[in-house]
Amino acid sequence: MGLSIPSQDPRLHTLEQLRSGALHGAQRLTVRAGLRELPEEVYTLADTLEVLDLSGNELDDLPADLARLHRLRVIFCANNRFTRLPEVLGRCEALEMVGFKANQIDTVPAAALPPQLRWLILTDNRIATLPDELGRRPRLQKVALAGNRLTALPATLAACERLELLRISANQLDGLPGWLLTLPRLTWLAHGGNPFSMALEADALEHAPMPRVRWQELDVQAQLGEGASGHIYRAARTDGEAVALKVFKGEVTSDGLPLTELAACLQAGSHPQLIPAIGRLGGHPAGADGLLMPLVGAEFRTLAAPPSLASCTRDVYDPDLRLPPAAALSIAAGMADALAHLHARGLTHGDLYAHNILHDGRGQARLGDFGAASFLASVPPHQAARLRAMDVRAFGCLLEELAACCDDAAPTLAPMSTLAQACVDTDVDRRPSAEDVARAMRQLASR
Repeated sequence: MGLSIPSQDPRLHTLEQLRSGALHGAQRLTVRAGLRELPEEVYTLADTLEVLDLSGNELDDLPADLARLHRLRVIFCANNRFTRLPEVLGRCEALEMVGFKANQIDTVPAAALPPQLRWLILTDNRIATLPDELGRRPRLQKVALAGNRLTALPATLAACERLELLRISANQLDGLPGWLLTLPRLTWLAHGGNPFSMALEADALEHAPMPRVRWQELDVQAQLGEGASGHIYRAARTDGEAVALKVFKGEVTSDGLPLTELAACLQAGSHPQLIPAIGRLGGHPAGADGLLMPLVGAEFRTLAAPPSLASCTRDVYDPDLRLPPAAALSIAAGMADALAHLHARGLTHGDLYAHNILHDGRGQARLGDFGAASFLASVPPHQAARLRAMDVRAFGCLLEELAACCDDAAPTLAPMSTLAQACVDTDVDRRPSAEDVARAMRQLASR
């Protein structure tokens, strides 16, 4: 499901509540009221407010004294009218997460980057350059820049050894910088939809055309889920066949372009542990693109929830989830085999996460969501090897998480841990290949 903004407070607060003092002591504030400026009453929450969500208003700037909110850790200002990332953000000493998706931002001043910055979302703006100061934020873990106009990345990012997730799809990059692929913890990278890869994506769409299914031919039923790039519904075709329908949210998603995802689905081919695409949506009333997929059985459920504000880059598992060791091994073996298949087909997945895996609790699992997938042939061979190694690191993280869901006494935990450590080696070139990992997992699962 790609890059998912963590769950925000589902309760919308009103200006009346804020002005009356009814929100005294609140740690979160969510206001959608056509705001053109920040209400002065927000400062009455300065001693408690940690999360401020002002998305969906008409703001184009923030006040110079925003730093009075001295406990503020997270700010969301998506879908407003900003053309410049406000410099006052850099004076908010506790601020860790900054989200300004879908504005009209073309300028990111160095002074706008808070010293404790850990998670930056600037998806779907107009940014052509980024300041070198971005690479001088040592806590930086997660950066979403898809759908901008970047022609290069700041070379200073080479010092960000904690960076784990980067979305640079749908920009104007003519290649990947070599230093990027040696970052020791970089794991989830999406770079499709750039000039250096678009020819391959177009070729995949042209030479493996997907059947078109018109909206009018579908009986769209209940919503099954939602990811960063789209909504998924249960639907029925005219012949009565039940299918899953993914409708993309817009021209640019958190991961990149819907057409890149379509091309990757075609390139991926068929594998028992992958959720394939079986048709492409046409004739949507709002012009949206979409995919038809087989409907997975009701016994399957998502392995984990997407990362939270606290976990940042790691998925959130149900604390009560316990897996028999054999089931955990079976899931891991299936995912390793699917990953080796994708690499052999010339793709990286870019988003190998538990929240993109459906499982039945008994060891059967399916990997979906190709929104962050990228074509390996778009880069030189030595870079392709390192891109594959990033996927392998993602598998190592998954293996660690699956092991944590098992009984501590399980004899398989030690070899799982050993393999996981090899996969997450900070030396990118020392990690095993996906094919070697799949072979090792098959051996473990057969014991």
